[in-house]
Amino acid sequence: MAEIILHHYPQSPVAEKVRVVLGIKGLAWRSVTIPRLPPKPDLMPLTGGYRLTPVMQMGADIYCDSQGIIRELERRFPEPTLFPGGADGLAWGIGRWTDGDFFTAAIAVVFADMGENMPVELQDDRGLLYFGPGFTMAKLQAGMPDRLASLRAQFGWIEERLATGRRFMLGDKPGLPDALCYYLAWFLRERYSKGPEFLARFPKLCAWEKRIEALGHGTPSEMSSTEALDIAKAAEPEAAPASAPDDPSGLAPGDTAVVQSECVRGTAGIEGRVHHIDLQNIVLDREDPRVGQVATHFPRAGYRVARA
Repeated sequence: MAEIILHHYPQSPVAEKVRVVLGIKGLAWRSVTIPRLPPKPDLMPLTGGYRLTPVMQMGADIYCDSQGIIRELERRFPEPTLFPGGADGLAWGIGRWTDGDFFTAAIAVVFADMGENMPVELQDDRGLLYFGPGFTMAKLQAGMPDRLASLRAQFGWIEERLATGRRFMLGDKPGLPDALCYYLAWFLRERYSKGPEFLARFPKLCAWEKRIEALGHGTPSEMSSTEALDIAKAAEPEAAPASAPDDPSGLAPGDTAVVQSECVRGTAGIEGRVHHIDLQNIVLDREDPRVGQVATHFPRAGYRVARA
């Protein structure tokens, strides 16, 4: 089986979510550190323009979006399960919450708190990405009380869950909901100047954070970006061709399609030939001089798919 290669950077909160899953499963993986800001010249040949973090590579198969990455890790490495005691299926819906309003509120608070201390290039890039072309720091700072109130309420839901005596979200063993919720507490604690003080009002959550932290991130080892590109070029995609005959898009293998995030602004659509399309995933075949043929995987939830 191909090695797990994670293209990420240490400060990325969404990458932390995946790193926690790698820790829950106790997996060995290769770590490729990518730039925080575009251009990302050694990532684009793999993804065709997808610029978000993280990206997982296994040979010539490239997995975009943490939802798709985690689903593939669970498929390939089913034990220990991310669904101890059940919760299969519906637990994925927690990610639509934590990556939606919960994440946006956390990002807004961290941005507003940093204010003019945030590097201009980071402010310009992430402001457009998360808040759209009308973004201003003044607007974010004016909305700080509402965002903090929203975060208090949502972290309060996690506190209520843990107050039932569970060590983790689903019981005595860690699972998917732990990774999906933990990364936002980690982000706020690390990046908001009053993060530790803010989270201290949730003692059950703080104790749970320490249990998650103790799980670690599996066993990472460094890899250069050029080595990762060479691995992709020497490999062939493993994804099996398949189609859903009743897919709402009307697309089938061989059609040319564009896949684009519906949640994050200012990101380009990725074009390729449909290799596989089903209820949960779409896989595009792409060619690039640096890596040859690769298969780029996207989840269906959270992405728009259209005929090119």
